[in-house]
Amino acid sequence: MIANTPSPPYYAVIFTSIRTEEDRNYEKIAERMQELAKKQEGFLGVESARSEVGITVSYWKDLESIKKWKEQAEHMVAQEMGRTYFYTNYKTRISLVQKDYIFEKNNS
Repeated sequence: MIANTPSPPYYAVIFTSIRTEEDRNYEKIAERMQELAKKQEGFLGVESARSEVGITVSYWKDLESIKKWKEQAEHMVAQEMGRTYFYTNYKTRISLVQKDYIFEKNNS
């Protein structure tokens, strides 16, 4: 599903990753992280897709909200699990969204 974000400006955290073969409840932990993120002040939405490369984009009101999410205790544990078990490599990018465009096909 496409996140319903407000009018810009806002921030996007783009997390691109390549998984290992390890499972260790990855899906359950990823779902929990999305649940927690949704409760964080400043969270605006999330979009995610995975095939060979996984991409998760979360949207935030400001840089302070992103910092607080990065430092959230349970999220920090998940980050360490990611480095230890889940990913062969990953990259996180933080971008300021200055413009966005929407297309919705009317099915009527």
